[in-house]
Amino acid sequence: MAESDETYLIVRNDEEQYSIWRSDRPVPAGWEPVDEPAPRDDCLSRIAELWTDMRPASLRAAMSASAEEQRTHSG
Repeated sequence: MAESDETYLIVRNDEEQYSIWRSDRPVPAGWEPVDEPAPRDDCLSRIAELWTDMRPASLRAAMSASAEEQRTHSG
């Protein structure tokens, strides 16, 4: 199969981090497919739209909780 014929999946883990994975391979443990298989460049463009905050989900949640706690104690 030529590289231009290969399709990829957008995959996401529990931390809401994204990657691409060749669609002819099993999705690795801890990752789930997001969309249907597509050409590599299409997947990368879609990830750029989806993944606007590179911080892991757990860090975003912790920072949000910390900010809320500071607002509660300062006001």
